[in-house]
Amino acid sequence: MSKKILILCSYANSLTHFRGDFIDDLIKNGFIVYGSAPDMNDETSNALKSLGAIPLEYGLQRTGLNPFKDLKSIYELKKLIKENNIDLVFPYTIKPVIYGSIAANMTKVPTISLITGLGFTFSGTSKKARVLQKVTEILYKASIRKNKLIVFQNSDDHKLFLDRSIITQSHPVDFVSGSGVNLNRYPTRINKKKSDNIIFVFVARLIREKGIHLFVQAAESLKQDFPNAEFHVIGSPDKSPSAIDLDRLTALDEIGTIVYHGRQKNVAEFLFKSDIFVLPTFYREGIPRSILEALSVGMPVITTDSPGCRETVIKNENGFLIQPQDQDSLTNAMRFFLENPSKIEEMGVRSRQYAEEKFDVRLINKKLISLISKELEE
Repeated sequence: MSKKILILCSYANSLTHFRGDFIDDLIKNGFIVYGSAPDMNDETSNALKSLGAIPLEYGLQRTGLNPFKDLKSIYELKKLIKENNIDLVFPYTIKPVIYGSIAANMTKVPTISLITGLGFTFSGTSKKARVLQKVTEILYKASIRKNKLIVFQNSDDHKLFLDRSIITQSHPVDFVSGSGVNLNRYPTRINKKKSDNIIFVFVARLIREKGIHLFVQAAESLKQDFPNAEFHVIGSPDKSPSAIDLDRLTALDEIGTIVYHGRQKNVAEFLFKSDIFVLPTFYREGIPRSILEALSVGMPVITTDSPGCRETVIKNENGFLIQPQDQDSLTNAMRFFLENPSKIEEMGVRSRQYAEEKFDVRLINKKLISLISKELEE
């Protein structure tokens, strides 16, 4: 009889955008897959059905800690697990991992959690952030210690879990290289550099922690010496208090400092037309999917020497690692390509090789499915 897997997350569209290949591979391996999120719209629901998965919705307050609403989420998840006779729960992102693990514990269903970074909670240094970190640590301890396995996307997050006694050295863990990237969906660019206009591209949520303000400042500085250079921004501000001012972006777009595209569904189209990918994030990433996509199409990458990002760059081979929140280092790294355009193709070729060696989604999915199968056989 086919085993039933419940994949839990906090944003519905990530089920298809980030886990679509994983769901597809699970189904091809004979599993029945349920995808569950709190904002299950028709588009995502239909996309899941087209993959052969079963969409389910549950209530979740994505931000903040309201114990009454959060308790409701746990009981909704418990009900979903029982009613659908789930055999294994596979949650990712902070709240689904915590509440999904608790609900699975209550129903005696095994859990394999995927730690896809620690996000804003563990990036902040304010008093409020430290309090939130402490509460999150307590919730993690109360939930995932009974997980059959915890899968990390980078070793820094594993070290933090050990250092803060969230888990012990004896807890079963494993590692994967991010969510992986579909190399066929993001093929190598045929053209590397046909024009004199070198194009930098930033793709992310437009919040301070992702480094958008640093990218914009670098653009303002470099435009003075390299007026033909282009600086493209893809993404949109969200409700975060650290979201960039949209009016400022629009104003900079109008005077030609940046080219602001807003949120785009087909990011690959923009990557194919760009030359260098820039993500100066100081957010606690797992391994950013956007960087993996840039590697796959054969772009040099400039990102930070921080958890989840440092794994994507072989220093001076396929790009540069800068220190988080270091404006001068970012500007200088971008200037390097403007002064040495021949390096774009050389480093881009190495990026594609690295994606093939380490970040192929099929290899990552094969490992995850092997871990799931092993657990269900025991």
